[in-house]
Amino acid sequence: MIAGDRSDSHLARLFVVEADGMMCDLPRTRLATLFNPGDLVVANDAATLPASLQGTHVPSRKAIEIRLAGWLSPPDPTQFVAIAFGSGDHRTRTEDRPAPPQLSPGDHLRFGPLEAVIERLLDHPRLLELRFPSNAAAVFAGLAQHGRPIQYAHVPNPLALWDVWTKIAVRPFAFEAPSAGFALDWRTLQAWRRRNIGFASLTHAAGISSTGDPGLDQRLPFDEPYSIPEGTREQIAKAKRRGSRIIAIGTSVVRALEAAANPDGSIRAGNGVATGRIARDTPLRIIDAILTGVHQPGESHFELLRAFADDALLAKTSAALAAGRYRTHEFGDSVLFNLPTQTESQPHNTHAP
Repeated sequence: MIAGDRSDSHLARLFVVEADGMMCDLPRTRLATLFNPGDLVVANDAATLPASLQGTHVPSRKAIEIRLAGWLSPPDPTQFVAIAFGSGDHRTRTEDRPAPPQLSPGDHLRFGPLEAVIERLLDHPRLLELRFPSNAAAVFAGLAQHGRPIQYAHVPNPLALWDVWTKIAVRPFAFEAPSAGFALDWRTLQAWRRRNIGFASLTHAAGISSTGDPGLDQRLPFDEPYSIPEGTREQIAKAKRRGSRIIAIGTSVVRALEAAANPDGSIRAGNGVATGRIARDTPLRIIDAILTGVHQPGESHFELLRAFADDALLAKTSAALAAGRYRTHEFGDSVLFNLPTQTESQPHNTHAP
């Protein structure tokens, strides 16, 4: 598949992993036939920002790329956490990109119509806090005019903004695409509705997947704000009461719902910030199953899957995906960890209370 072309999405594959270790390969179009009446599917409706900015470090007059990587809390459209690189673009592997020019607090950066100021340097040469002196409307207009989607060398052709928006994208809030949502289309949603499978959404600021530095990557994901509508909270509560499963479309949904979880398995509606990592020892109070992409061991997305399945099952899954030549990355294939309803069997996460 070439960059920006998802016309072959009907050929995408779906690898289903059952709790007993059984696995099967399906066309992703079969997603509409899965799940049981009463189950609730929850997806991230965040639209992706054009969060890569090429410009100039004004004091040195040297080229710089800034990748917006996180909102300051509460989300302020004029202030961001950002990753800085020197000259070059996405066609060079992120880990091979040169360091940015020598940066100092107060330095001005110019990106076409936008000007930004470095508020402070954080504890890594590439990590900083950035402020746009303009108002929010001017910042969004400047990003739309001059920014591009964050992308990596595995997709050589430039992506357009619409390439990184899912079909349910609403509010510009994510820094990279909540890419598990690429598996969804209106036919699937209609089929679920006919089968009495519920659908709800939330908005989560899906962050960057790579900083180019192994040490900094170990901190991913950064803190990520989210917003859960009252209607979504009500749908989850009803599904829990009837013993139905909650199925997350993507790791960002897991982060948001588990961050908003109360000890009794209910959730809080409204705005919040997902902090910390979900990993092997994290109890899952809300989510029963997850549809995600094909992730590699060591990635933060893969680490989150250790809350759903033990290492032996994940190793078996990774081997099967490699042998089957499943496509990785954001425009790749999908994996469903299709786990039993917690109220009908032992909790799938042995660390759950």
